[in-house]
Amino acid sequence: MGTPLPPQPRVRLDQVVGQTDFTQVPRFAGPTTFASLPRPHETGDLDVAVVGVPFDAGVSYRPGARFGPQHIRIASRLLRPYNPEADAWPFLGQQVVDVGDITAHPYDIPAAITSIEQGARSILERAGKLLVLGGDHTIALPVLRALHARHGPISVLHFDAHLDTWDTYFNSPYLHGTPFRRASEEGLLDLEGCMHVGIRGGLYGPGDMDHDRALGFVPVRCEEIEDIGVRGTVERMRARLGERPVYVSVDIDVLDPAFAPGTGTPESGGLTSRELLMMLRATSGLNVVGADIVEVAPAYDHAEITGVAAAHVGYELLSAWAPKIDPSRAPGSTRGVREVPPTEPDSARQPHSGDTETSVHLLQESS
Repeated sequence: MGTPLPPQPRVRLDQVVGQTDFTQVPRFAGPTTFASLPRPHETGDLDVAVVGVPFDAGVSYRPGARFGPQHIRIASRLLRPYNPEADAWPFLGQQVVDVGDITAHPYDIPAAITSIEQGARSILERAGKLLVLGGDHTIALPVLRALHARHGPISVLHFDAHLDTWDTYFNSPYLHGTPFRRASEEGLLDLEGCMHVGIRGGLYGPGDMDHDRALGFVPVRCEEIEDIGVRGTVERMRARLGERPVYVSVDIDVLDPAFAPGTGTPESGGLTSRELLMMLRATSGLNVVGADIVEVAPAYDHAEITGVAAAHVGYELLSAWAPKIDPSRAPGSTRGVREVPPTEPDSARQPHSGDTETSVHLLQESS
C-alpha cells in the first residue's frame, strides 16, 4: 500500500472544526460530505449530525430518492461559512459533522423503518440535533420515534405539496404518503402544534382535509400564501408552534417544479426557492430539535437545480440553529480563525460507539 493522503486542511474557531479550507483545496476536490464538513473521527463533541438515509422503497410514483443524500452533498460544496441574511456562521457557531449514511433494507419497509430508528437513536446519543438527508418521506416516521424518546410529543412543521397523512396505499400502512398519520396515531405528535405549509394540488376528496385536522395539522395552502405572503405565513408558523419541540420536515416538492424538477411527485403552483428559504430562516429562535430534507430524486434533476435548492435548505436550517458569534471573535477577514494544520490523526482518540454502529455506514475519505 502507498502512503496515505494527508488530512484535509480545515478551519476552526476555538474547538469547532469547520469546512475544508477552500483557499487550499478546490471545491470540486474536497471530501464528499455535506458542505465539506468533518467526519466524526475529526472532532470531539458535536452539536449537529448530518446523516443520509438513502431509502426510497416507500414511493408511489417516480423512484430515485435513494440517491438524494449524495446529490445534496455534492451540490452543497458551494456553501460558504457565513450566511449574511441570517447573520450566522452555521459551520463555526456550532460543531456540525457529517456522520455518513444509515443503511436500511431496500425491499422490506418495516425492517427499514426499524433500522432507521435504531440508527437515529444511536446518533442522538452523541449529537444534540439531527439534519437528515433523504430518501423518501417514509423516513420521517422512524426519526420522529427517535426524537420523541428524547423530547416527548413533537410539533411538525411540514413543508410539502402533499398532506402525507393518508391511511394506506394498496393496503400498506408505511409509505411516503402516510408517515404523519402513523406518527399521530402512535402519539408522537403534539396535536395542538403541527402544521403544513405549501399544500396544493388535488385530493381524493374533501374528507382528506377533515382527517388531516383530526390528526393535529393546520394547513397553509399555496393559494393562501399568495395572499398573505411570506410574512403572514411566518406569523402563523410562530403562533402555532410557540415554544414546543419542533421537527421541520421539508419535502423538496413544496417548491414549484421550475425550482425543483428532481423529485418523484411534482405539483405545479408551488413556492419559489426564495420564499422557502425565507420561511426557514424565520425558524431561528424556535425550539427546533431536528429536521429532514426528503424526496430529492436526481434522475429527474437538471444542472443540479434541485440539489442546490436542497443544499440551501440545509444551510438555512443550520444557520437558524447556530448560536451567534461575538463580533470580536467573528471570522471576518482572518480574525478569530486559524487553519487546522494537516497533521496525522490522533491515534489516542477513541471513536464514539455510535461511530461504529452497524446500522450507520460512515463515509470513507475521498481520494
